[in-house]
Amino acid sequence: MRAHIAALTVVLLLSGCAGSSKVMVGQARPAIDPSQVRIYAVVPPGSQEIAQIESSSAIGFGTQGQTDAAVTRLKAEAAALGANGVVLMGVGASGSSGGGVSVGGGSWGSSSYGGVGIGIPTQQKKAYGMAIWVPPGAVPPMPEPPATPPTPPL
Repeated sequence: MRAHIAALTVVLLLSGCAGSSKVMVGQARPAIDPSQVRIYAVVPPGSQEIAQIESSSAIGFGTQGQTDAAVTRLKAEAAALGANGVVLMGVGASGSSGGGVSVGGGSWGSSSYGGVGIGIPTQQKKAYGMAIWVPPGAVPPMPEPPATPPTPPL
């Protein structure tokens, strides 16, 4: 039972380990509300680069919620720099640890002892992007529609 409590305590302590980092490549602007930050797949014309940013989720079990949390942190970091856009460069996972079970026991004199350890695989999601300022009225380029194959004759 003690081993279960210790493992749970470690997982709970690590779950708060989330953060972000930045490398400034341009001039920051006054901070804005994160809800005003848009995610882009490509750099809109006329935008200005502010910083390369990275964020991570809390440690968990590799869920979509962790990915969403990493992207939300990315937007918050961009907003703090006054960026109203983020060009998303990638999302990935790190910190995966393997699972396993171990059992041990022994005795010393008239005392005996035992223990059980359980490893639970966990990971942290990371998001990478470029914080940008997109001027009012700038429109991101629209992707070309996929070519439709010709319909074969019947």
